[in-house]
Amino acid sequence: MAEIHHFTYGAFNPLAAFLLAFLGSFFGLLSTARARGARTRGRRNRWLLIGAFAIGGGAIWLMHFAAMLGFEVPASPVRFDVPMTVGSLLFAVFAVGAGLLMVGHGRRNLPKTIMAGVLTGGGVLAMHYTGMLGMRVAGEMRYDVTLVAASAVIAVVASTVALWFTVSVQSWLPIGGAAVIMAIAVCGMHYTGMAAMSVHLDPAAIPGVTGFRPLTMIVPITLITAASILGVALSALQAMTEEEFTDGAGTPRRGVHAEPGNPWSLKQATVATAARRPSPRPVPMRSPTNG
Repeated sequence: MAEIHHFTYGAFNPLAAFLLAFLGSFFGLLSTARARGARTRGRRNRWLLIGAFAIGGGAIWLMHFAAMLGFEVPASPVRFDVPMTVGSLLFAVFAVGAGLLMVGHGRRNLPKTIMAGVLTGGGVLAMHYTGMLGMRVAGEMRYDVTLVAASAVIAVVASTVALWFTVSVQSWLPIGGAAVIMAIAVCGMHYTGMAAMSVHLDPAAIPGVTGFRPLTMIVPITLITAASILGVALSALQAMTEEEFTDGAGTPRRGVHAEPGNPWSLKQATVATAARRPSPRPVPMRSPTNG
């Protein structure tokens, strides 16, 4: 069995992974909080999908590969297969999205939350082990069944708790605390799954190890992280602008002093302002004084 390093760069990778998990969870919980306040089904679905991308793509997928940058097998090159890596991203986003849509509509109840947690937890496991399946080493990767089962339990419990948070927390402080708990759970599931893996080398397979180098993943991780944060921010700004200046049906709001059938206009405001403006006082003329 080959020697494995999970923390090649020391504390950098687990800290970076935790930070990504926290940010993704925080943005996701903010989005789901906005979804609960949405006045139309379309807007609610949009916020839930933003939350799915933030939690599934940021808190789970980006966290996974940020942690994987610290993985090393000294006796073998480590590479990543691109299609499998992208597939693992889709698993994460779709699983979280399905869970959020399930609990985001209708009345809140425990059985529905548990069912959605099992579905989402299964998707998180599929993401993790699909990502591991896309990793190439010179040999065979084997897994300890007990630790795999433990990672499955952690994934389901963490997903259920996360979904409960999404329909419960609202203010900034509870959302921040919930994001910390979610980040700890996601990181715990990842490193439990990694502890279940062992590598049995085949020196003859070293020339056949092809794919992306781990450090090359920094570029797409950085780009996806930046795009995720920017996308969530722009979507939030657009949605908040629409909700501020339109009513629930998406029609523009009238001015607060507008009469029915007489919508407010800039011209009317100008006339009204001019009518209210006091006229200038006459300046008294001084009589000329002698010498």
